Amino acid sequence: MAHVELILLQRVENLGQMGDIVRVKPGYARNFLLPQKKALRASKENRAQFETQRVQLEASNLRRRQEAERIAGTIGAFSVVLIRQAGESGSLYGSVTARDIAEAATAGGLGITRAQVILPHPIKTVGLARAQVTLHPEVAITITVNVARSPEEAEKQARGEKVGLAAAVEADAAQAAEAAADLDLGAALNA
Repeated sequence: MAHVELILLQRVENLGQMGDIVRVKPGYARNFLLPQKKALRASKENRAQFETQRVQLEASNLRRRQEAERIAGTIGAFSVVLIRQAGESGSLYGSVTARDIAEAATAGGLGITRAQVILPHPIKTVGLARAQVTLHPEVAITITVNVARSPEEAEKQARGEKVGLAAAVEADAAQAAEAAADLDLGAALNA
């Protein structure tokens, strides 16, 4: 299959930097890079046009990057709380996706889209998870996603306490250890 040559208009992860001429498959160019205005076809005219606009593009990219770094610096440790229904074992009835995280972050004051949220896989259990948010192709932050069944449970998880089945198992183990200690103490007194 023939590849298409493109000039990148911005940094694209795992592909190249602004100004690089890259060869990609036609579908990737046609369906992603060209419609999102991340690249131009590498024709003679487009190369000349890019070289004349290179300084303005680099200045614009630098301004956007500085703005993204400023936002990342002011945000610090950002977290979102999502209340979902779940079973006793902590498994969600459904899953938390990038769209859910983007909507919760936007409601919390961080205006992002779902395309900016990078989630390795959907979240399917109650608990704390991490998601990466790309503010600029060169600037990303990590946010904490707190998935809970109730606001009270979310507060406990945020403090680091175990909830649900994990808390019950931990409590049972503590009771068993206490009972074993009592038996050992009783056996020592009878001896």
